[in-house]
Amino acid sequence: MKLHLFPILASIIILSGCPNSHDNSSNTKKYTVTVTNLTNNQPLSPVTAIAYNNDYKLFSIGSPASISLEKLAESGDNSDYIASKETNKNVLDAVSGAGIILPGSSDTVSLTTSTNTDTYLSVASMLVNTNDGFIADNKQVISTLAKGDSITVKLNVWDSGTEANSETAATIPGPAGEGEGEGFNSVRDDTQDQVTLHSGVITTEDGLATSTLNSTHRFLNPAAQVTITRTE
Repeated sequence: MKLHLFPILASIIILSGCPNSHDNSSNTKKYTVTVTNLTNNQPLSPVTAIAYNNDYKLFSIGSPASISLEKLAESGDNSDYIASKETNKNVLDAVSGAGIILPGSSDTVSLTTSTNTDTYLSVASMLVNTNDGFIADNKQVISTLAKGDSITVKLNVWDSGTEANSETAATIPGPAGEGEGEGFNSVRDDTQDQVTLHSGVITTEDGLATSTLNSTHRFLNPAAQVTITRTE
């Protein structure tokens, strides 16, 4: 399966306003989430943003990735996560971005919750010129934000541990794979089979002769920035 190109990621947190103040005038809270691509040549797949209670987690460091995460990290397919708002009672809202986020560009999505219990947000997106690299903010508390408050978080790149980082054109679903790279494959050929920080791409210039990547596809952390604002 090819990359899903729908019609057209240690965190540093900056707070504005008074995030410890609560506005309990209504159970309904609305948020905007803006993701900015900070890489040089790594387009990001459509943003996945999920609001949930404490009984949910996008992934656990050092543990195997779920099938949903594997799909997102290998092909940019976030459909399982978007469907979770209908299938998982712990998910309060789940939305997808409008499309690919090119380097230097941003996309904004909106979420709504209707609870005064502790609420968290996870954001994720694939670096499409990798095998299974993705950016994520795994569990950001948002229920403490008052109306008008915002949080800005810098996101590192993770490796889902589900696909070997071969960097071949046949396994890269983004532009570097020339449109022919495979996306999700249920066979897990990465021997680690656990979520870890991504070690970076090697590229042809560092001696991986079979790589379809070059120096422009290298990335440094943080690779993305997310700003969360409570609007209501």
